[in-house]
Amino acid sequence: MKIKYLISISIVGLICSIAPVRAQSGFPAKSVRIVTLTAAGGTLDLVARSIAQKLSEQMGQSMLVENKLGAGGNVGADVVAKSTPDGYTIGMNTVSTHGINPTLYGKAMPFDAVKDFAPITLVAESKNVVVVHPSIPVNNAQDLARYAKANPNKLSFGSAGSGTSQHLAGEMFKMQTGTVMQHIPYKGAAQAIPDLVSGQIQLMFVGVPEALAHIRSGKLRALGVTSRERSPVIPDSVPFAEQGFPDFDVSAWFGMVSPAGTPRDIVARFHAEIVKAVSSKEVSARFANVGLDPLTSASPDQFAGFIRQEIAKWAPVVRASGAKAD
Repeated sequence: MKIKYLISISIVGLICSIAPVRAQSGFPAKSVRIVTLTAAGGTLDLVARSIAQKLSEQMGQSMLVENKLGAGGNVGADVVAKSTPDGYTIGMNTVSTHGINPTLYGKAMPFDAVKDFAPITLVAESKNVVVVHPSIPVNNAQDLARYAKANPNKLSFGSAGSGTSQHLAGEMFKMQTGTVMQHIPYKGAAQAIPDLVSGQIQLMFVGVPEALAHIRSGKLRALGVTSRERSPVIPDSVPFAEQGFPDFDVSAWFGMVSPAGTPRDIVARFHAEIVKAVSSKEVSARFANVGLDPLTSASPDQFAGFIRQEIAKWAPVVRASGAKAD
């Protein structure tokens, strides 16, 4: 009797241990929610919907994109952080939510950018370019530093808002050059660009997609990109790191995360499928069309390390800037 009992227990245990594997092999068994952090029609929304469409084709289930706006992306990221970690909710994250905001918002952060997520991978990068109104007599990074030193507080640089990567790129330049410039925050780059084109402000550290048409038309002059690598869409724009500022490295990156506790095999599945989607001709072409560079090299563990590095990199810049969360 005892032997039969033990055998029964063993069989039940075996079934229980196998059951999750069987359930997992059919993943996903229903539609998946993908949370993005900005309004429909923006760059991040395009990234989310492009990937979602491809994932739906590859994985055989609907990928439902939800736009959750507010607090520099924190609202949407918090939705992901507090979702059930079963693989049926994943979301976008950015340099703001997982680089700048932990210091910018401090104790007001609704989540822990490291502990509350299971990173999946980086997916795209929007390189920032430094552009000036043609009336400003500068052509490169060194010219800008010299002109700003000779004209303290006479240059105004616009940004998409206080605490954005564009704002902090300007603050980083001020820190590294010892210059003084006025920061003019706008509610989005789209509002700032017209004032730059008209000459009401003199320069911007702005994403390549927002400035590309004006650079090509000659309405704005590009001084260089703020990332270490050149942008494929403006390859003649030399990185500031190659113009005498070797530590200057700023870009707006986009990634995808799941809630902490999501099974590693589900994270691994999403990683493989997302890399495949971003590498596809359709998605790569869509990204390139708006000046985005696809990223497919980061494993989940590498992405987790990258997030920790970004938080550490931006902390002193945020503190020195005096930026406050809106």
